[in-house]
Amino acid sequence: MPLHLEDLDIMQEVAGLNSVLIVPCNMCAAATVAMNENKPFLRLFRSFLKSVPFDQYIKKLQSRLRAKGVQSTLFKCTLPHQWFLCMSTQGRKRKLAEQVNKYEAVIVLGCDSAAETVRDAAESTNCKVIPGMKIGGIANATLQFSLPGTISFQDSKIVSLSQEKTR
Repeated sequence: MPLHLEDLDIMQEVAGLNSVLIVPCNMCAAATVAMNENKPFLRLFRSFLKSVPFDQYIKKLQSRLRAKGVQSTLFKCTLPHQWFLCMSTQGRKRKLAEQVNKYEAVIVLGCDSAAETVRDAAESTNCKVIPGMKIGGIANATLQFSLPGTISFQDSKIVSLSQEKTR
């Protein structure tokens, strides 16, 4: 299962900025939002390979940024093999490195490893990397597939990252 992520309050960090690039992990962050909102992760025939709850989450974030005077652009990736930001291809990393140059900051919607991928891409720039989420645990859920092509998570819970067993 993917990591379960928790939102971080980034509004103070973006205060005074004019432009940000939002870089999402389309797996862990999207699965987290779908589980938190108890909505389908994917509906293959309605919104092919796009998590509607996560898309709405990003639009709300963009609206909040706009209200603070910050323009935002979404770094998109629709290919399933590139959904995990922490395991990006060289081509995707190169494209990200080209994009970060155009912004004052990058908001990463993903785990620490996703943020590291973005930091590597922004290494030779003055672009600030702002984590928008932090690891809260590991998601544990039952994957449910229902017609017509809906993928959901049922009975979800968060498992601690700790190695110690709770009795």
